[in-house]
Amino acid sequence: MGSHVSPRSLKIGILFSTSGPYETVGRELRDGALLGLELANAQANDGLILEPEIVDPGGSLDRYREATDTLLRHGVRHIIGCYTSSSRKEIIPIVEKFGGLLWYPSHYEGFESCPNVIYTGASPNQHVVPLAQWALPRYGRSVYCIGSNYIWPWENTRIMRGLIQEAGGTVPRERYLPIGSTDMEAVIAEIAEIRPDFIFNTLIGESSYHFYRAYHRLGERDEAFLPDSRPILSCTLSEPELHAIGPEAAAGHIACSVYFQSVARAENTHFTEAFGTRFGAGRVTSADSEAAFITAQLLAASLRHAQTDDIQAVKHAAYACQVKAPQGAVWIDPDNNHAWLTPRIGRASTAGDFDIVWEADAPWRPDPYLTLPAQGAAAVVTAPAPKPRRPLRLVGKQGC
Repeated sequence: MGSHVSPRSLKIGILFSTSGPYETVGRELRDGALLGLELANAQANDGLILEPEIVDPGGSLDRYREATDTLLRHGVRHIIGCYTSSSRKEIIPIVEKFGGLLWYPSHYEGFESCPNVIYTGASPNQHVVPLAQWALPRYGRSVYCIGSNYIWPWENTRIMRGLIQEAGGTVPRERYLPIGSTDMEAVIAEIAEIRPDFIFNTLIGESSYHFYRAYHRLGERDEAFLPDSRPILSCTLSEPELHAIGPEAAAGHIACSVYFQSVARAENTHFTEAFGTRFGAGRVTSADSEAAFITAQLLAASLRHAQTDDIQAVKHAAYACQVKAPQGAVWIDPDNNHAWLTPRIGRASTAGDFDIVWEADAPWRPDPYLTLPAQGAAAVVTAPAPKPRRPLRLVGKQGC
């Protein structure tokens, strides 16, 4: 049985790799979650304080397992954590064993729905599908795919490849590099020889940053590889990574995400200002920090609504809640534990942010198994290019 949460403190696990090969993203996720918990504590009037228990696994799957086991054995029932799908899959059996609930804020490859996980990041129909719909009519249907060698790139590339082939296109080459690899010479030489219409990039961390810089050098030698004509497309590229890559090398390339710092909403203004105040004026926000922020806010609201930390009660409370997030309205679908989110496409600018070139009119229903025909492969073949931007409108349940 869950224990009543008020008035007392409740420990919340924060499990992100803030060191190691994808430390930039890990810091974004950790800091977004911390800000979300801190603001929830400041706004509470029931005496409940949510205390973060922060663990840095350093990108090691062994340390993810050990940390999860330790947290759950010491009474933590709710963990906000994981960036990579390999780390998520590594700890799910432990979360299930101890009856915990993982709140997973990362965009991911889908094809999963675990009762012990709340998925607040984008599903494949909220990032890979709209990216294909937008890009294939504009750039062409010969696509070079490059990624890090683990689950997320394998599965997202598989989805993208299926969409390309359904649209009559081809994937002339598909390459995977070890996580942390920075030697891009052979890949760049192959791209220069094949001359695809665009590149679909699922590299992560330092590997991705080195790839963008190497591609920029190729463009300096051969103007056919400038981003206006042959861009790199990604579902992970974010504002902090633009700064890590260097704005000159990143500018012009395309990302599909449910959030960019340039989203024009009052809630986003408040979020970016609070983030800068808390972590430094030079920090920028990202889809990762925003997703973790939403996750913490939703968890806090669900705990207070349930008046217990019992995971079944908290899950049912989460289904009744909606967060007016920086990106727009967000809520959890009770059919699959995934979030309704608003897809967008942005083009990186020399200023180190994104110009939003398209966004959905309203949140899209999560479809982790790609079963909705209107958002599956057939839509890429038959749908015209997405319409120009329109103002967002909030839909769905209001409040919690």
